[in-house]
Amino acid sequence: MLQEIFIAAAAGGNANNALSQMGFEHLIHEMTSQPGEFAVSWVVLLTLVVMSAMSWYWTVINIFRSTRLKSASDRVPGMFWEAANAQDAIRAMEEQPASEPFSKIALDAAQAAAHHQQAGAGETLSRSEFVDRALRQAVTREANNLQGGMILLATVGATAPFVGLLGTVWGIYGALIKIGATGSASIDAVAGPVGEALIMTAIGLFVAIPAVFAFNFFSKINSATVSKFDTFAHDLHDFFATGSRVR
Repeated sequence: MLQEIFIAAAAGGNANNALSQMGFEHLIHEMTSQPGEFAVSWVVLLTLVVMSAMSWYWTVINIFRSTRLKSASDRVPGMFWEAANAQDAIRAMEEQPASEPFSKIALDAAQAAAHHQQAGAGETLSRSEFVDRALRQAVTREANNLQGGMILLATVGATAPFVGLLGTVWGIYGALIKIGATGSASIDAVAGPVGEALIMTAIGLFVAIPAVFAFNFFSKINSATVSKFDTFAHDLHDFFATGSRVR
């Protein structure tokens, strides 16, 4: 009985020792003490850190932009339609910040209408077609501006797990080389290196998952915003082409 207790205690000690060598802190210690041997792991880890920093940067930027657009989507068109006349409406749009999209769409429509009026018979397009073309270009431009950072979020969400997997595969490969060199294949010798390698996959998932959520969230918000662009542009077209808003 006493011998069995000593054997169990020894096994527990080996297990605890193996577990202590599977953490992120131990991985960093190994990578720092042997930078040449862990060159690929360093590249993978730094790549994931950069990808995470960039995705969170664009996530924060898009949060502020979405919040600002949400407040402007009702306020700016309301200012335009509540103005006493077209001149006051245009003046109100010119007072908006340069980054505000709804006012820029309205100003493009107003400029197109004014240009067509000045051109007179020399313009081959009708007033309606000329304003419609200007509005389409304006909506497309502002919709493209909403895509800032979206490609990066999609790229991080799609590739970060594979970058982490690369670190895992390389770590397991190095662990197998060590096992072959030492001739020891016990669980305590295998668990540490393999556990450290799997940490890279976990880091890749932690980088990718927030990016995927952010991409899906902002894609939905941007689609709703573009729909508001289209609605406002439709009303502007009626206003500048016919002289009154069609309700």
